[in-house]
Amino acid sequence: MLRQRIITAAWLAPLVLAGLFGLQGGAFALFTAVMVLLGAWEWTNLSGVMRQASRIQLVAALGVIMLLMWLSGAAFAVWPLWCAALGWLLNLFWVTQYPEKGAQWQATSRRLAMGLWVLLPCWVGFNILRESGAVWLLFVLLLVWSADIGAYFAGRRFGKRKLAPRVSPGKSWEGVIGGLVATTLLAVIFAFWQSLGFTGGITLVVMTAVVTLTSVLGDLLESMLKRYRDIKDSSQLLPGHGGVLDRIDSLTAAIPLFALLYLLVLQAQVAPL
Repeated sequence: MLRQRIITAAWLAPLVLAGLFGLQGGAFALFTAVMVLLGAWEWTNLSGVMRQASRIQLVAALGVIMLLMWLSGAAFAVWPLWCAALGWLLNLFWVTQYPEKGAQWQATSRRLAMGLWVLLPCWVGFNILRESGAVWLLFVLLLVWSADIGAYFAGRRFGKRKLAPRVSPGKSWEGVIGGLVATTLLAVIFAFWQSLGFTGGITLVVMTAVVTLTSVLGDLLESMLKRYRDIKDSSQLLPGHGGVLDRIDSLTAAIPLFALLYLLVLQAQVAPL
């Protein structure tokens, strides 16, 4: 298993990094659309859609929506990000109230609707951050990775108080704190690098804390859906790593929220690169 994970990572990481930072405009939108549509294929399974033909039709429908949004300019609009913010508040309620409130979202149609406000704004957020300058796309990616690494080591060393034992028993509050420490350090480094000044630096640190906590929610939401479906991985598309959603679950929450906060409070304080 470890050998397979290493082999997959060896070709996948350069491909993803080249796509995210080597492409722009329509090519970048297409590359990220493919990522999101692969995640959508897995989401149909998490939603309980079993017929292959139905899953293909649903993914194709999302692809058409994305194409229409690109052609109309809505791929750079702020309203999908607001929809994501409201949707993630609802996701937070369902995760914290699992399994008592499960009847509110367990119908297949409702899980599919949930996928719309999780996946589509993520694609929009990718486009907005890439358009604003690759540095902030890099930042949010490093944020999610730093949060995961900080949470892993802090959780292993200090973890005692369970974060959401009925959803993901392995996560602890100490791990969350470790992730926050790691991402706060990252925000300080970027604030100095981008010459944000004191006010801009504080703004970035606060934004980072909010997005870090939301990224944890992205992980928990997928864990909740997989637990309900009684599956370990969202798919086997990435040998040794599970599925695409297993790799981007935190990003589906972090990307749209950071893009929204960037547009609302940070954009005026930085110069696009």
